[in-house]
Amino acid sequence: MITTLLAATLAVGMITPSQSPVQQAMAELVALGVTGVQVRMHTPRGDWTGSAGSTRLGDMTPPPTDGRFRAGSVTKTVVSTVVLQLVDDGRIGLDAPVDQYLPEFALDHRITVRMLLQHTSGIFNYTGEPGSPGIPMTGQPFLDARWHTYRPADLVRLALAKPALFEPGTSFSYSNTDYVLAGLLIEKVTGTRYATQVEQRILRPLGMRATFLPGSWPFIPGPHAHGYFRYEKGVVDITALNPSWAFSAGEMISTTHDLDTFLAALLGGRLLSPAMLTEMRKPHPVSGYGLGLSQFDAGAACGGTVVGHSGSIHGYSTAMYGTADGRMRFEMSVTAGATEIDPTRFAMAESKVLGAAFCGNATVTS
Repeated sequence: MITTLLAATLAVGMITPSQSPVQQAMAELVALGVTGVQVRMHTPRGDWTGSAGSTRLGDMTPPPTDGRFRAGSVTKTVVSTVVLQLVDDGRIGLDAPVDQYLPEFALDHRITVRMLLQHTSGIFNYTGEPGSPGIPMTGQPFLDARWHTYRPADLVRLALAKPALFEPGTSFSYSNTDYVLAGLLIEKVTGTRYATQVEQRILRPLGMRATFLPGSWPFIPGPHAHGYFRYEKGVVDITALNPSWAFSAGEMISTTHDLDTFLAALLGGRLLSPAMLTEMRKPHPVSGYGLGLSQFDAGAACGGTVVGHSGSIHGYSTAMYGTADGRMRFEMSVTAGATEIDPTRFAMAESKVLGAAFCGNATVTS
């Protein structure tokens, strides 16, 4: 049973790290070619943290389990929570046209706030779609733009200059543009920076002191593992970069501890009304994506319904998941290395760590 497996894995003093299915899966991920990985788990029996690999290439120091990292699209869950709080406050209509709040973009009037949060707007993704590039995200062109400061309104206009992918609300396509618009929506309605609202509504009340939204500031302060970027001329330490291109779609820097604090509060009903949390978790029939929150069935033996989000940004990959009741939670940061890894093998290796956390030895796919 899952409870027995997790208790055996996590109980302090009962096993050594080398015997843990989670540690074994982490070691396999490092063997695949990543630089390092850190994991945090919460179960009814307590918390567990561990790391594998190294902090940087050429250094045998393990990644700090309390280190900061770029959380990528996990930012979307936080931004969606703020939007839904504003819906709870009566300041935004969940099914109101976005054009009502942001008329300067002349959006299709059928696109609603809900569609932004669920990626059903049909708006082109400014970081690119298959066969249609957006801003430079790979190779030398990305490195040439590494320190460039992007304005969110310009990112939206770039996306809107491309044809819509489908009629609003008729399909699903993951789009960073949707969440840049969500950030701008927060700013228009509140009259403050979206980052200010995140700080006032989530970070400060929950005591998430290690988490922040850097804007165009390129560094990660304090203990942290380094991430790397492979391109046609070699490998570059990409830990420092200007994340303004990600804005409210993925700029957040955090720790596994802070992400666990956030997920516990969200799933525990401390951030949204019961009705709004239900709306957030309501999955799209095809994708399983709710409103900034993915949901999938891991099976009865692995905790049942699992909700959360993953994220990636140059050099870093992040996962944040928990059972629907929040009693089991999992956070992971992976730092890219010098080895080119097949994306499918990488996804399976990450999934194996997640599966070991929730099931003891299985692979969970979402």
